[in-house]
Amino acid sequence: MTELASPQRESTEPPSPRSAGTSVQSYLDEDSRPVPAALRYDINEDLGTAPMDIDRYISREFHDREVDKVWRKVWQFVCREDHIPNAGDHITYDIVDDKLIIMRQPDGSIKALYNVCLHRGRALRQEGGRVSELRCPFHGFSWNIDGTLKNLPCAWDFPEVDPTNLPLPEAKVAVWNGFVFINQDPEAEPLEDFLGSMLNDWGRWNYDDRVVYSHFGGVIDCNWKVAGEAFIEGFHSLATHPQMMEWLGDENTQYDVIKGENWSRQIVPQGVPSPTIANHISEQEVLDSYYETRAFYTQGKGRDLAVGDEGTPRVPLDSTARRELAAAMRTALAEQFGSEQDHWTDSELLDGIQYFVFPNFYVFAGPRTNAVYRFRPHGNDPDKCLAEVFLLAQQPADGSHPKPAEPRWLQPGETFSDITEIGLLGPVFDQDMANMPFIQEGLKSMRGPGVRLTRYQENRIRHYHQILDEWMAR
Repeated sequence: MTELASPQRESTEPPSPRSAGTSVQSYLDEDSRPVPAALRYDINEDLGTAPMDIDRYISREFHDREVDKVWRKVWQFVCREDHIPNAGDHITYDIVDDKLIIMRQPDGSIKALYNVCLHRGRALRQEGGRVSELRCPFHGFSWNIDGTLKNLPCAWDFPEVDPTNLPLPEAKVAVWNGFVFINQDPEAEPLEDFLGSMLNDWGRWNYDDRVVYSHFGGVIDCNWKVAGEAFIEGFHSLATHPQMMEWLGDENTQYDVIKGENWSRQIVPQGVPSPTIANHISEQEVLDSYYETRAFYTQGKGRDLAVGDEGTPRVPLDSTARRELAAAMRTALAEQFGSEQDHWTDSELLDGIQYFVFPNFYVFAGPRTNAVYRFRPHGNDPDKCLAEVFLLAQQPADGSHPKPAEPRWLQPGETFSDITEIGLLGPVFDQDMANMPFIQEGLKSMRGPGVRLTRYQENRIRHYHQILDEWMAR
């Protein structure tokens, strides 16, 4: 891979007007710790203002092309390495009609084997676990965990089959930062090349030893792109998440978009008010709201800052809510994980630093509990998707590495708020997902030139679709 240097902040100019509120870079200028270069660039290359075609969300023909051109060609996140730590450990992964088994090998490597018996097509595994072979329940054909044929029943009746040469087909596998990716295209470029210059940002954030303490998801009645787009812009926060406006700089969000890259980024400042109310709120009120919102929505069950017996901390006259919250977060993380946390910047401790990698990998950077989002089609239905969240945390203070949490799928009548261990994220997800079915329905009756996007705040969506169009045209 050709090494690409991180862009330099001082060499760029914003391509379009931005909020009059304080910028992310101005907040970084006031950070209590030295800010790494990875956070100091600010690039949002102009992709125009043309409306987008509605068919990409609702058309069966577009969906079918997407399966062939994208899902069977692109790198996609399937699991964490610690989901399959030992030989024979595996998970099953479905993408539209393609079914795979992600299997740990005796030599420590990982294979992605197609989950289909080569006799009559029956799935070999219905769920993950640990096995010593892959045996078809229909007629008993079996393969070793490396995909080589182990047993061919009634071999005398298959004169055309060479038992030494009937392996299970494989997809390509690569690992980055503890994340396992697969690609069904045998000619696919290396994952490192696909990730491009994003890799230069991540030397500071090592997730190899992160623990998956929660994994949850649900079926949403919308196209996978409708769901995914809501998480690469903060423009919707004022209307959808009003409870956060006193401590979330929604319009202040920095969006980084670089042409030719398969990724983009946003930095959402926290511990600061929305520009819409910034002139009417004090630093103490910002801090109070930060604590009170979490207390109200989590009932003390989330993994975040909580008010102690002494009550809400006070903001000194020579300080800010943001600086005080960051200091409290350093202390809380040190106590929780038994390791020094002093070097982390205020931004890394508070802000939503989220990288999106096409087509559906969303990962937050920093030392806190970090979320990873994944959206993909549900079965072969363009009107439904699977929305998933993996929550990663530093290893516990005792040095143990707990087994990753089992996925919890919402059942009829349940909401994300019912998953109490995820804290404020549950109600926020419920607010987001409440919009999705109505968007899908509305797109089918929309008239006019198409979907309109803001020039700056929704430029990541435009970039997302520009990448999609490039893959669809291949």
